Amino acid sequence: MPLDSVFMQAKVLAFGPLAEQMGAREHLIELLPNSSIRFVLEELGIEMWLSQGLVVSINGNKVAEDEPVNDGDEIALLPPVSGG
Repeated sequence: MPLDSVFMQAKVLAFGPLAEQMGAREHLIELLPNSSIRFVLEELGIEMWLSQGLVVSINGNKVAEDEPVNDGDEIALLPPVSGG
């Protein structure tokens, strides 16, 4: 079995200041099976956003940080909106 088949792929969509911080709005990432949302955020170096009110959804459904990610999932990262 090729090593590549061990990994899953997921698409990460970042919005607002998070997209600016990550350098782009859309990212394709490789993950090990059973990776959680928290693991994804740690791998991307943006887990500090969790304490700032980050909302995460998978395929359009709001999820918690311990939610597992599946192959082909679309993960949306929605930072809190600051009013002005």
